[in-house]
Amino acid sequence: MSMPFYVPPEQLVKDRAEYARKGIARGRAIVAVEYADGVLLMAENPSDTLHKISEIYDRIAFAGVGKYNEFEALRVAGIRHADVKGYTYGRTDVTAKGLANAFSQTLGTIFTHEMKPYEVEVLIAEVGVNGAPNHLYKITYDGTLTDEQGTCAIGGQAEALTEAMRARFDPSASLEAAMRNAASAFREVVEREIEGWEAAVLERGAGRRCFRRLEQIDVD
Repeated sequence: MSMPFYVPPEQLVKDRAEYARKGIARGRAIVAVEYADGVLLMAENPSDTLHKISEIYDRIAFAGVGKYNEFEALRVAGIRHADVKGYTYGRTDVTAKGLANAFSQTLGTIFTHEMKPYEVEVLIAEVGVNGAPNHLYKITYDGTLTDEQGTCAIGGQAEALTEAMRARFDPSASLEAAMRNAASAFREVVEREIEGWEAAVLERGAGRRCFRRLEQIDVD
């Protein structure tokens, strides 16, 4: 019986992290930003059918970058988790923080125990109602969970996009102004022609289901 090659744990973690980061860097980014009436999520996406931004529950949206089949599997699992919890306890018990923790645990377990880590980053957004604040949670490939304020980005060139968005951030902006600011930040950082847009909002005061996909996107 041959002995397997020994790899130091720190080298194994480093190699997995590098592998995941390279895959994510190839993906087109997504930004989320608070505006006067809710939260805008906007992505560069040339496809009309393979959505990167979707509804998870009443006031909660999901956005994923990286390998489509991997973040789509996470999205479906998140919907099932939210539906079961909402049915078992109550709809108000389903929160972005709870979903973000579940995604964080799943990605952390995959990163540690599976042969190949997921090449994904995930963003969970929740619009606040009745005076409650909005929430933005970013989960990386290794399960690291961060609570973002005002605006954030995931995917390729996420740090540069976040800085560009923060320079333009105005919590009292209209939806149209927020979209123009997001598009301007994309063009500043990407420095090439944008192939197509995908955008959706979580609207405060829109009733029980706050998610709305924007079909007509005018950011010129």
